[in-house]
Amino acid sequence: MRAERNKVFAGPREALHDVSDGNSIMCGGFGLCGIPENCIDELERRGVRDLTIISNNCGNQGMGLAVLLKKRQVRRVICSYVGGNPDLEEQILANTVDVELNPQGTFAERIRAGGCGIRAFYTPTGVGTVVAHGKDVRRFGDTDCLLETALVADFAIVKAQRGDTDGNLVFRQTARNFSPLMAAAGRVTIAEVEELVPIGELQPDDVHTPGIFVQRIFQGSCYRNTVEKLTLRDG
Repeated sequence: MRAERNKVFAGPREALHDVSDGNSIMCGGFGLCGIPENCIDELERRGVRDLTIISNNCGNQGMGLAVLLKKRQVRRVICSYVGGNPDLEEQILANTVDVELNPQGTFAERIRAGGCGIRAFYTPTGVGTVVAHGKDVRRFGDTDCLLETALVADFAIVKAQRGDTDGNLVFRQTARNFSPLMAAAGRVTIAEVEELVPIGELQPDDVHTPGIFVQRIFQGSCYRNTVEKLTLRDG
């Protein structure tokens, strides 16, 4: 059942009911920080396949989005980082998954452009490297620049610390990362939140993503909040 407003769903099963094979999915988070754990678990449970994942990295150390790699649910990954992910490394070397690697700033700007309706832009980043292969190069003043196309996705899944029933979202510190950009660039944006509050509970100046960009929202649960690399100081 939905709650009092049509954006609010009972949980991930209801919110992701129409994700299907072959869909493209933007996923907020950086490594295992700020990832939409409930949405990822639901994608694994549903077993949808041939997904295109657009994320800074496709999970890490067998966790997060890497669980979809382990189940062979991912066909293509568009990302800016592949380190710390042996499952992705294995499938790259076996040619079972396609990977499009982007400089991180370019990756973020491609997503931002997609959310703003900008179809493409020129950037000097990557000129003279393998990143430039097959791309248009133009000179502006004394600088060569590559043409980069915008990124959009069928679905964007993000996690916020707080959200209201109209979809306004507040992210916590570095867990904010790519999520506001992706929320704007998803054709359908699904937000899971640690705390779902009524409209009026969030101060307008605190909102990072306005509700106009969010189509579905639900109260998340059972967060693991995994620490990727735990470092302890002796004594």
